[in-house]
Amino acid sequence: MNTQTLEFTETEMIEKEDYQTKRYPNLNTVLMVEKFLKVHRDMPLKISDIKKQLPKQIMHQTLQIILKYLWTSGKIIYGPKGVQWIYSEPQHLKQMFEKTLEV
Repeated sequence: MNTQTLEFTETEMIEKEDYQTKRYPNLNTVLMVEKFLKVHRDMPLKISDIKKQLPKQIMHQTLQIILKYLWTSGKIIYGPKGVQWIYSEPQHLKQMFEKTLEV
């Protein structure tokens, strides 16, 4: 019998199917991790240090999903010394948004 339930918490969506649990971050959690890594971009951080220093606690599996997303989108690198933010917005996009008129 295949039973599936979804549970939403403040930081993630939890999918339970039979005896397996998968945790998916919500957008606020992804943005929180992104902001944290941008602020601490000057040096690589170990995953355990990231978990300890984040404003809110998140599950290890949830953080792993976020880091995988950030890595595949080219925003972080991951090496033996840890995780480091490398992405910077292209200047032409910054200039384009500065010169726009919000309606």
